[in-house]
Amino acid sequence: RRTWEHEKYWLSRMQEQQRLKYVGLDEIPKIHKELRSEFAKGRTLSYEWRVNQLNQLIKMLLENKNKIIQALKDDLSQVAIISDSEVMGTVSEARYHLSHLASWMKPTYKGLAATHLPGTAYIVPEPYGTVLIISPWNYPISLLLKPLVGAISAGNASLLKPSELAPACSQVLYDLIPQYLDSHIRIVLGGAAETEKILTHPFDYIFYTGSTTVGKIIMRAASEFLTPVTLELGGKSPVIVDDTVNLPVAARRLVWGKFTCNAGQTCVAPDYILCVGDQVKQKLTKELVDKIQEFYGKDGLRTTKDYPRIINGRHVNRIKGLIDGTDKQDIIFGGEVVESEKYISPTLVNAKEGDEIMKDEIFGPVLPILSVPSVDEAVDFVKKRSKPLALYVFSENKKTVDRIINETSSGAVGVNDVVMHVVAKELEFGGVGESGMGSYNGKKSFDTFSHRKSVLSRPTWVDPSLRYPPYTERKLWLLGLASEGINIPRWVLVVLLVLVSAAAGGIVLKNKL
Repeated sequence: RRTWEHEKYWLSRMQEQQRLKYVGLDEIPKIHKELRSEFAKGRTLSYEWRVNQLNQLIKMLLENKNKIIQALKDDLSQVAIISDSEVMGTVSEARYHLSHLASWMKPTYKGLAATHLPGTAYIVPEPYGTVLIISPWNYPISLLLKPLVGAISAGNASLLKPSELAPACSQVLYDLIPQYLDSHIRIVLGGAAETEKILTHPFDYIFYTGSTTVGKIIMRAASEFLTPVTLELGGKSPVIVDDTVNLPVAARRLVWGKFTCNAGQTCVAPDYILCVGDQVKQKLTKELVDKIQEFYGKDGLRTTKDYPRIINGRHVNRIKGLIDGTDKQDIIFGGEVVESEKYISPTLVNAKEGDEIMKDEIFGPVLPILSVPSVDEAVDFVKKRSKPLALYVFSENKKTVDRIINETSSGAVGVNDVVMHVVAKELEFGGVGESGMGSYNGKKSFDTFSHRKSVLSRPTWVDPSLRYPPYTERKLWLLGLASEGINIPRWVLVVLLVLVSAAAGGIVLKNKL
């Protein structure tokens, strides 16, 4: 039954979305054509253009930081430390690219087998061309602009499509990007119909962050043009906890990663906990409750500024359905829902393997806790399910940690911590299987948006006859010698090949050399 507050909330949301200027469906072909035309001019290929645009992006974020943070507050009521990291984390990523871009753009030289000597081999990173970046609503700034950093540094033209479910952030980006970045980077607003129309046009690369369901739609559309994709999806990221770990520290990090970081609306949020043994479960549960109350207050959960809200009413109802479908006796802590405030309290649930809450990614502030008798059972539990975007293990036993890392498959593993691996520029971030494909972060972002073009360059002043017919026994023996990779210095082998070929009269010299 809808309350008046609920009706007012939905009315305000409808009005807010109406304020967004959705791109006209008939405008999309023109924008696409203009972007491809801009890229064809070749300006993005230069080091100077890339540096300029990265600096402009940094300038945009720093000069409008307060405005962007207010938009994040309007959309998600993000905790200050998280909203600040949305902005400054992107600035840090752009600065990292600036400090390394010159070296990344240089050719990478490779050694050659004797069969290809004399010659030079190298790999040139070139931009794909015109790329499409589609971002989600849960981190609407960084998950659009961090991939853009990679696209710019690699020299691409970019079309940006932010999520319509974060209208305040989408609007502020729509207003700012044309003011700071040039016409090689365009942003359009829209919903499902506009996105579907965009996907009917060929792009040279598509980078999508969001749900697995939509990821499959993106991949099908990309296949029509054989367009390569990066899909940053999600899944149920498990946590395995044994009796060797410092449980108060584990609980503190779990509560922070699950609840403080966007109220569980994070693709790598801990989705459920597997405790090795009932005693571990009892002790950890107590610690989790203690830490929730310590972080947010025993009586002030709805008023604290350190706990965020759910994105919209649809997701509130979805998560509420999971709570309502759980026996009241299994709700260890929380379970409070205030729809008009988009508020759902941090909720701990005593769960079993076959429960409804264990079927799909929760993507909200509900944390099921299960116990398993052994690490063997925990590993089997994880392996029976789709490969998650992240897996977390809390243990001080190196053998246990190594075993879980080696015997399970996931996008990434966090040992005695959660979420933090995502913001480590030295680590690649991406999924595997149903949690996604491709990765980015730091140098990997540059690589993701670059085609690595192989080049083999050979001189014409010498042309040994060994590879040409007729194939005598001597030629075949020498070719075999060269291809077997025997331990002879290259220069010796080259001289030998040239001399033998010359003696056979099969060498061609330019200018009588």
